[in-house]
Amino acid sequence: MKRVKFVGLDVHAETIAVAVAEQNGEVRSLGVIPNREDSVRKLVRKLGPVEEPRFCYEAGPTGYVLYWQLTRMGAKCEVVAPTLVPVKSGDRVKTDRRDALKLARNYRAGELTPVWVPDAAHEALRDLVRAREAAKKDELRARHRLNKFLLRQGRRPPMGVKLWTIKYLEWVKREVHFEQLAQEATLLDYCTRWSARPHALRGWMVRLKKP
Repeated sequence: MKRVKFVGLDVHAETIAVAVAEQNGEVRSLGVIPNREDSVRKLVRKLGPVEEPRFCYEAGPTGYVLYWQLTRMGAKCEVVAPTLVPVKSGDRVKTDRRDALKLARNYRAGELTPVWVPDAAHEALRDLVRAREAAKKDELRARHRLNKFLLRQGRRPPMGVKLWTIKYLEWVKREVHFEQLAQEATLLDYCTRWSARPHALRGWMVRLKKP
């Protein structure tokens, strides 16, 4: 007869705290293992036949790597919404061990809410979108730094030259110079950082449009 074990995993970059809730028995901690695939494989073997343990962990900054590892090994795993994990009033003490025990207990009770887990292709696209968003933020910061620097120095573009156009960048490169070498170096750095951003953004757009 198959004995289902509900396994709660409190996952961090370097470690995983493990707890197991037997189907009709105790809930106990199994300690902490390294967050490495070989250690995860040993854990799966330790828990018995691969169809017995059912793993869960909260969605978070470590992503879905652990989910993919476990499912490749044939184990069942669910990633759950951390904001929907039941919290008892007065339960303010948080440790990795306690969090793993709580996950295992709640998982057995059916009180956790799974989230959709993307496959590798979906996650790759999401990474690309995140990179594009980061590039846009970098471009905005670079513009602000250059603009504030020129304002402090009283430098204004000629009438009719709009900010952040090619003519504006050409004006900055040709006409804006300083006697102090430190200021020249600052200007060069700001210009280099800003002029590189649009090219990076165009590159992300091309990648996103590829089938």
